[in-house]
Amino acid sequence: METVNATYAYVTNLEVMHLLQQIKGTKKKFGMRNLATVTYEALQFLEESPCKTQTRESIHGYLCDLAAYRLMPHEMLQMVNDPPTSALHTQLLIDDNKIPLTDEENEAIIELTRKHFYNSGADQLQPNQAQG
Repeated sequence: METVNATYAYVTNLEVMHLLQQIKGTKKKFGMRNLATVTYEALQFLEESPCKTQTRESIHGYLCDLAAYRLMPHEMLQMVNDPPTSALHTQLLIDDNKIPLTDEENEAIIELTRKHFYNSGADQLQPNQAQG
């Protein structure tokens, strides 16, 4: 695959959801029935995903804490978009590294996920209440 534009940025599902909500809120939809359908379907999916309860602050804190591990930017993005809930889940989100994560690192990443995206005191992972 060829890189068409070298200037790009990763966007989280939360950012995509906010952009789609802005598009949905605009009244200028002349002749864009397909855009309305795609926007609606994508929003339906995103509003049922973990990004619904995330905030910019929780994502920023999570990424700052994940910086201590040897993860690539796209791996951290995957962890934000699909927060890991088990060691297997963590390993599936990470590409084949030459040095795999240890069991302690896996568990620490799961604890970071609980800390930033879920109630840490619960036995099962429960989403935090979204703030604006």
